[in-house]
Amino acid sequence: MRDYVQRKFVAKGMCADWAIHDSENDKGQRNLHIHVLLTMRPLTENGEWGAKTKKVYVLDENGERIPLIDKKTGQQIVDKRNRKQWKCQTVESIDWNSRENAMMWRRDLADTINATNEQLGIGVHWEHRSFKEQGIDKEPTIHIGAVANALERKGIQTERGNINREIIRRNVLLEQAKEMLEFTKQEVRSIQYSGLKEVAVSVKNEAMEMIAKVAKRKGRLDLPIVSGKYLRKISNRTALQSAENAEKFIVSRKIDSFENLAKFTADREQKYRQLETVHLSKGQKLSRLKELSKMYALYAPIQVTYKESQSLKGLAKMKYDKEHRESLAKYPELKERMQNLLQQGEKITPKQWKAEMQSLQAEYDSIGKEQTKTATELAYAEVISYNRKNLARELQNESRQQGEQQYKTKHREVEL
Repeated sequence: MRDYVQRKFVAKGMCADWAIHDSENDKGQRNLHIHVLLTMRPLTENGEWGAKTKKVYVLDENGERIPLIDKKTGQQIVDKRNRKQWKCQTVESIDWNSRENAMMWRRDLADTINATNEQLGIGVHWEHRSFKEQGIDKEPTIHIGAVANALERKGIQTERGNINREIIRRNVLLEQAKEMLEFTKQEVRSIQYSGLKEVAVSVKNEAMEMIAKVAKRKGRLDLPIVSGKYLRKISNRTALQSAENAEKFIVSRKIDSFENLAKFTADREQKYRQLETVHLSKGQKLSRLKELSKMYALYAPIQVTYKESQSLKGLAKMKYDKEHRESLAKYPELKERMQNLLQQGEKITPKQWKAEMQSLQAEYDSIGKEQTKTATELAYAEVISYNRKNLARELQNESRQQGEQQYKTKHREVEL
């Protein structure tokens, strides 16, 4: 919090008085929060309070001052000293009271806490946006306040507490309605899929026919004895054996022949290779930035100690160096390790590294999800292609065995 207050407020000229409050109610729920009191007036160079607002001329479309006109005479107004008067407006001399700044400060506070949680291994994510901004269809509760909160803890219901209880009740009803709506949608999708399946079967589809034959014979699809390139990337392989899932895959991808399945596979393999290349590149950059940040976390405090030592002289330096002997001894090694990680001409920019890491991580995760989706599609294609060949082989073996059996039966009849 000290770092946050320094960066966002003090560095801009504000005086900040802040305190961390931590309390716990009888239910064991903590209310950890911070209060920050800020000045809304700037300080002048001589240490006096500056004006909160200032007057500026109103300009026309050409950037010229607009005269202040007397409505009766239609002439420009002049003051007692015969000076012409111009239209003015009052504006704030600083932007500390703007709604845009408040939103920015909230966002940065959430980012600061989330970054700290990540460093400490705390799996809690703070969100600065309102439900509406997040696209969440949920009514927020109102702020109760200290007095009403104290009464509520004693079991005394308050007007604001009742408002919140009503909001919570409405949110529960809304969630129940959403669940019912989602259930209805699933039922509709199930009916629609059944219709799609019937249409797909009515129009000759050799892939669907093959899946139906295998399912009729075995109740499921077979997995290749030797896992394919993409099949081995899938952990839940049981889902790939479902004939229903395979049929959904064929219908949703509009595959009506094994020729189209081969084209689909070639297209998805190219897409997967491209994703793999980009994913690897993003991952390497991300790993390097993490390594830089980790190294900087070790190097920065030692560098501060070294600079402080260099700024001192005489007995003060001797005393300081003696107190920080261990840290100063580490400085040359850490400096060399830090410089070895930096690319030619690259500067130490921890804030920029952090921003890049956040952006890269989001891209890396997004590409990873797309990779997984594409690998799953290719795994389905592998399983379906394998079952086509396996079914043909089994039918051929059965046909040969039937021929041999018929031959033996006929030959036995002749002998008799």
